[in-house]
Amino acid sequence: MAHPLKFDPPFRAEHIGSLLRPRELKDAFRAAMQGAIDQRALREIEDRTIVGAIKLQEEVGLQSITDGEFRRTAWSTGLLKALAGLEDRPSLFEFRDAQGNAQRWDTCFAARRIRRARAIATGEYEFVRLHTARTPKVTLPAPSFLHFFRGPDCADAAAYPDLDQFWSDLIGIYQDELADLARLGATYVQFDEVPLAMLCDEAVREKVHTRGENPKTVIETYVRALNEIVRTAPPAMTVGIHLCRGNLRGKWMAAGGYEAIADQLFNTLRVGAFFLEYDSARSGDFSPLRFVPRNKRVTLGLVSSKAPALESKLDLKKRIDEAAKYLGLEQMGISPQCGFASTAGGNPLTSEDQIAKLRLVVETAHEVWR
Repeated sequence: MAHPLKFDPPFRAEHIGSLLRPRELKDAFRAAMQGAIDQRALREIEDRTIVGAIKLQEEVGLQSITDGEFRRTAWSTGLLKALAGLEDRPSLFEFRDAQGNAQRWDTCFAARRIRRARAIATGEYEFVRLHTARTPKVTLPAPSFLHFFRGPDCADAAAYPDLDQFWSDLIGIYQDELADLARLGATYVQFDEVPLAMLCDEAVREKVHTRGENPKTVIETYVRALNEIVRTAPPAMTVGIHLCRGNLRGKWMAAGGYEAIADQLFNTLRVGAFFLEYDSARSGDFSPLRFVPRNKRVTLGLVSSKAPALESKLDLKKRIDEAAKYLGLEQMGISPQCGFASTAGGNPLTSEDQIAKLRLVVETAHEVWR
């Protein structure tokens, strides 16, 4: 199969990160938690299934390759396990679905000064690099994750009487991680950013205001933190940001188009690529793309990873044409709107559904950008 044009990331056809975990890996996670197998045995199963995930991505024609996030029980656990000083606390937000079912979840809380006890994703990167000749993509939760879901109560006041110090510590942690990734040869990093996407939702902004914060100031804080982190990345490293309104077994946390943050997002944030959730009406229309400067790229997340129904290639092409009214076709690519398994349980799709959707992304990219 020929590859889509454009051989530097972001590619015309992209995958956001996580893949459905094989049953063998999910069973191994459970056995390790119960003490039935040791970490060495778990690692052997992780390694074997990741090699399979890499082969799957290569076979469908993708040029950027992740480890499927197979070493993580959830998209954020690599970060949380690497940082010392964190404890679990209830999130102030919950997931919901089209039937109105809600699901609560726990987030993190800085009980002490946080520090990077070990690297976050360097090991993941090195393993992928050893097993593919294509471009490894590193995925990292954006720093806003450690603040937004509890807001001003994200840290113990005894540890952080001033949240400016919290942000300083956090920015330093990410700068160190990027430096280590760069030394190992990583050239492609994607920050997974949920809070900024949620702040497109008027109900979410009102909730933020009610807890005593100005949503505009919160957005500025997150953009400033990311800019300080990205400022230290080497020129050869492509840094992108994936915006997601929540992805848990087909559920989400917010809705709302990008208009509320578009100008600041596209023109102030110092990243070169944006991976935008666009699989449903919850993401609004394409008009905010008019703010994207010519030197930046947008990957349209038009294919749903939340549901098994396979999109029509004709409909995808029509949506790309609609987006092209606001942004040059040469600046765009296509992807699923998110990963297929933000947690080990995965979204309500089969592995066959997942492969079909990834093939559809690649085939559509070939036909649009050949």
